[in-house]
Amino acid sequence: MASDRTAALQQAVLAGEPEALAGLPVPRSYRGVTVHADEVGMFEGLPSREKDPRKSLHVDEVPTPELGPGEVLVAVLASAINYNTVWTSLFEPLPTFTFLRRYGRTSPLAARHDLPYHVVGSDLSGVVLRAGPGVHHWKPGDAVVAHCLSVELTAPDGHDDAMLDPEQRIWGYETNFGGLGEIALVKANQLMPKPAHLTWEEAAAPGLVNSTAYRQLVSRNGAAMKQGDVVLIWGASGGLGSYATQYALNGGALPVCVVSSPEKAALCRRLGAELIIDRGAEDYRFWRDEHEQDPKEWRRFGARIRELTGGEDPDIVFEHPGRETFGASVYVARRGGTVVSCASTSGYLHQYDNRYLWMNLKRIIGSHFANYRESWEANRLLAKGLIHPTLSRTYRLEETGQAALDVHRNVHQGKVGVLVLAPEEGLGVTDPEFRAKHLDAIMTFRGSNDSRTAFERDALTSPAHHRDREAP
Repeated sequence: MASDRTAALQQAVLAGEPEALAGLPVPRSYRGVTVHADEVGMFEGLPSREKDPRKSLHVDEVPTPELGPGEVLVAVLASAINYNTVWTSLFEPLPTFTFLRRYGRTSPLAARHDLPYHVVGSDLSGVVLRAGPGVHHWKPGDAVVAHCLSVELTAPDGHDDAMLDPEQRIWGYETNFGGLGEIALVKANQLMPKPAHLTWEEAAAPGLVNSTAYRQLVSRNGAAMKQGDVVLIWGASGGLGSYATQYALNGGALPVCVVSSPEKAALCRRLGAELIIDRGAEDYRFWRDEHEQDPKEWRRFGARIRELTGGEDPDIVFEHPGRETFGASVYVARRGGTVVSCASTSGYLHQYDNRYLWMNLKRIIGSHFANYRESWEANRLLAKGLIHPTLSRTYRLEETGQAALDVHRNVHQGKVGVLVLAPEEGLGVTDPEFRAKHLDAIMTFRGSNDSRTAFERDALTSPAHHRDREAP
């Protein structure tokens, strides 16, 4: 349900009149998912696994921020959960208020972000509500998605690769007014066209992880994957790994998908992967205890990879679990191979035996999100139906805490979405014919045909009928 202040925005979009947003007043406040600065100590003494995002994530009515030059206010129809929202909710490795204070000191305009509450979220799909001074490419009513790179580009460092800008930040994590709210504040260069064949929730889900996987695996700034490469993908059915698996398959590589259950293995097969390791069933234990790894398990794991690939070691290891797997990743990469690392969902302190790196001429590449060009290319592939959303489940805004808990406990598959101003799933498609061609792929992570909404069944069986009732 939209709040009273944003109901008119919702009605304009759902009535198929998004351009009417230009004539509506900007609400003075809106509902957003927040963490509170006075609660940063609430989990002190607890191990990470016992911290509960449902206790720290709140749905509050918050003031709408002032719109500055080069910025855009977006009416948010849907968003999604990423690990950075989980980290924010657990106040680790640092409370995000540290980032907001640091950002707030950089300029009078940035000072808006330094507040005792933080509206979180690094994904969105929605409609432009207002464009600030100097914004000419976007106008009220435009259907958009947003990538999460926030940059200033006032220093020379970022002009070859915007990710090297010293003022690079992740929107909704290191900045305020993120996508898990009815209104979001973004820089105009974060926006991209919403793929016309996707629903609001499907379009919101890929943003962060799709762009991250593109840079990490495909871009020259990452592993620069080529045809024929053997690519080991950890968590291959998860929010990030499910996109890496698609990029490997589309790029002519040979993905070796590592998963933790038969259900997740089945999802990888539905994506088209054939070489799969269920690490739960095969019981790999890379650590003897909290302090010591077991190289025998590295060797057993490497032998299993070679068994699947016909004797080949991975050219690329797509790394994101971090501490738990990093020693094994360095070991199993081929001579001259690459371990490309982003995030560290199991811990930030990585340990590996450097003999296997240095003496075998391997490389470790750090990869963090994506620049605007990489994000645009990743979104373009979505729009062309070459990459598909891996949305598995959608929650209401009020259920964001539970959604974050599911991701924290790794009981999810693919990506977890959140409905914001969209009152239900299945809205937002403006190209039902193209959608019908790709519906099975779009639905891969949503279960059997029985779980399809009426909207989706219509798109599959009768595009003409659906046109008569299409949503904006």
